[in-house]
Amino acid sequence: MSNFPYKHIIWDWNGTLLDDSRMAVMVINMTLEKRDMPTITHYHYQKIFGFPVIDYYRRLGFDFKDESFEVVGTEFIDGYEQHKYDVGLHDGVKEVLFKLSSLRVSHSILSAYKQNTLDELVAHFGLTNQFLKIVGLNNHYAHSKVENGIQWMSELDMNPSDVLFVGDTEHDFEVAEVIGVDCVLIPGGHQTREALSKTGATILDNITDILQLTAKSAKRAEVG
Repeated sequence: MSNFPYKHIIWDWNGTLLDDSRMAVMVINMTLEKRDMPTITHYHYQKIFGFPVIDYYRRLGFDFKDESFEVVGTEFIDGYEQHKYDVGLHDGVKEVLFKLSSLRVSHSILSAYKQNTLDELVAHFGLTNQFLKIVGLNNHYAHSKVENGIQWMSELDMNPSDVLFVGDTEHDFEVAEVIGVDCVLIPGGHQTREALSKTGATILDNITDILQLTAKSAKRAEVG
């Protein structure tokens, strides 16, 4: 275990560390019900969710002719905010963070969540001091994390081969590709295992499996 192959882990927050996907389904269903639109199951949500989030809303059935994405997106965020303290971390999160920290592996968060709310939630779980930096967006429309990822890598000033990105969506893999770091993805968040497998990234069953990683096991698989 002392030979853990990375010096730094960039973590996604929503769905990866925070177990919030079922709450997100509950809130979006309230938004849909208000408009007499069909509601969705958790599995359907995982199948259609993705970035940019506006495209996910279109897959839900919104055409944004009568009301804007900003209006609908803000309504969802308001509902999410009301329930943000009702969810917990995924099993094993603190164990993994503390264990890796004891091995001198540092951590950061790169999230499409709004910065001030992200800071509040990380503090709520007593984890602020576990991270070198907590990077969110300056708005709540969740367009992309690519630009922030590039900026954070330049600040981090580490060899990309020493950095691992851990997420739960295809977009997390895309960000890892752009910034040139290895990536592992964990189902059970906002996308299905099937969707994640299409990236060719290493798929872990749960977060504690990270402790068993070797450099080879986290390398991107060849997509055949």
